[in-house]
Amino acid sequence: MNQLRTHIEKIIPLDDDEFELISSHFTYKKYKKHQFLIQEGESVEYNYFVLKGLLKLVYTDEDGKEHIVGFAMEDWWETDFSAYYLKKKATMSLECMEDTEVLCLKLEDYRKLCAAFPKLEHFFLEKAYMGFISAQQRIISTMTTGIKERYEQLLEKHPSLIQRVPKSLLAAYLGVSRETLSRLSL
Repeated sequence: MNQLRTHIEKIIPLDDDEFELISSHFTYKKYKKHQFLIQEGESVEYNYFVLKGLLKLVYTDEDGKEHIVGFAMEDWWETDFSAYYLKKKATMSLECMEDTEVLCLKLEDYRKLCAAFPKLEHFFLEKAYMGFISAQQRIISTMTTGIKERYEQLLEKHPSLIQRVPKSLLAAYLGVSRETLSRLSL
């Protein structure tokens, strides 16, 4: 739980009583490599804060082709946000790429915490802003830059991710084939 506290306190201060109440709303879970936290078509109960490990969020199209929407590693939040917030069935799957430990937050608990602690609501709003900014930057980059530039941007922003993710999955995330990524001798 100290990892969660440190993460939150990068944006807002917390006293011990506040953090004790906040942390009581989270559930700790462990998953093995290749285990799913979310599967397409199922209900999404949690937003996950990654304590340890690596996850991939995948959308599978009608032809069965997998599109990697994102990765999540330590100190990152991940879920199928549309399904989580709108209480719909998942359109994506969330799979462990490594043995993973997470803290899970139900939507009802999220709402209770935000009502009880406006400053925590501010924390989540800041995290959402950063997520929106990152998503917009990725969309713009995909529309306006070449694969080599996108790979270099990914390397600059998340160098440890490059070491942990196979090239075939990096290629899928960048929207190119493994062969194309290899030809660029990256």
